[in-house]
Amino acid sequence: EGQPTMDALRMSAGTLDLDLPAHMRGDAELGTVLVARIPAVVAAYWRLRQGLEPIAPDASLNHAANYLQMLTGTQPSEAAARGLETYLNTVADHGLNASTFAARVIIATGSDMVSAVTGAIGALKGPLHGGAPGPALDMVFAIGTAECAEPYLRAKLEQGERLMGFGHRIYKVRDPRAEVLGAAAHKFYEDEERADALYELATSVEATAVRLLGEYKPGRNLQTNVEFYTALLLHGLGLPVELFTPTFALGRVAGWVGHAREQIATGRLIRPASEYIGVTGRRWIGVEERSQENAEVA
Repeated sequence: EGQPTMDALRMSAGTLDLDLPAHMRGDAELGTVLVARIPAVVAAYWRLRQGLEPIAPDASLNHAANYLQMLTGTQPSEAAARGLETYLNTVADHGLNASTFAARVIIATGSDMVSAVTGAIGALKGPLHGGAPGPALDMVFAIGTAECAEPYLRAKLEQGERLMGFGHRIYKVRDPRAEVLGAAAHKFYEDEERADALYELATSVEATAVRLLGEYKPGRNLQTNVEFYTALLLHGLGLPVELFTPTFALGRVAGWVGHAREQIATGRLIRPASEYIGVTGRRWIGVEERSQENAEVA
């Protein structure tokens, strides 16, 4: 079955400049190459894992539509392409998140753009950063109907479990990206003339979750985050959960490249200070003394 798609993307990202001529190896050129090639890598690897032939990009399609066609072999509807394009724009940048900070630290050493983006992919691969939309959707499916939302969510909260898709390290209001993606998901389901039962269930779960979080965790102001509607929109586009994080990478790579270019312009090494807070007053114990102490303990 092969490696997970994010592992394959991490491994392949470091090779994406190997066939480039010298005039294409500048950081500005490499940034453009990475933005263009990463969707092709994800789509090709995914199709190979399904036993299908990769599909070449189509110059007549835009970035989002090309990705969907390279995945499915079928030209996407205008609504689908617009929905994915909205998602990619929404997640392109979000300050010094873990992966963006990793990219800036790497490029600040004087390393190259490919190394910076490869390191950023490694950070995005972590479940605490780029791997959370899948569980948010799983929760909605597990609830099943609006009537089951409250007992299901109460049970989770009483067991001290986290509700996936709610709460954010930065936002103490509803994540503005959730606003954008919620509207995009609603429009997509509407324009595709699909049954919007899942969308209605998701909005019901969201309202119940926010209310119960206010009850169980007063003062925390835990609101809907970007993961919740990311899951709903990407599922509607037909993407399996394993492609959620790689598709996140497609959008965020543009932000990584932009931050890396900005860091190059400053020409300054990122070197945060740290303060030792461990044990002090310790003394060196020689090997013979250590052996003797261990024997006495035994």
